[in-house]
Amino acid sequence: MLRGIDPLLSPELLKILCEMGHGDELYVVDANFTASTLARGRPIVRLDGISLQRACEAILSVFPLDPAERPVGYMKVCNTPEGHLNGAQQDVLNVLARLDIQPEHCEPTERFAFYERTQRAYAFVVTGELRTYANFCFKKAVVSFPAQPEREQAPV
Repeated sequence: MLRGIDPLLSPELLKILCEMGHGDELYVVDANFTASTLARGRPIVRLDGISLQRACEAILSVFPLDPAERPVGYMKVCNTPEGHLNGAQQDVLNVLARLDIQPEHCEPTERFAFYERTQRAYAFVVTGELRTYANFCFKKAVVSFPAQPEREQAPV
């Protein structure tokens, strides 16, 4: 165990999140998502019994989102008006709002286009979420540290 790390983040999941580079995409999806079919050898981590919201809270506690225009994507509910969100999607948008990520930073994507987009996935996290269309994509940012003041060198 580590201090300050959400216990939901297993060593396997932390390793994957750490290995990901700038621009790599992580898909956090519901229990019905066809991750095994779409992954084609890419990592899949299962969080059975864990809601989408809880999984996203844990992951986003350590995962930096790319400052790109839309670092978050989600599967749009079929045959609904623009801007429609189901309960699972709203739950994740509430998590994102606590991180100052607004809805306009999220890209709703038609179902089959979302499946196509997964071809760029680095990894998948399959949750136990049973609500439909509970599928999100997060794009990783560059991780940097604040500039450190230069130390004065001791005289020789």
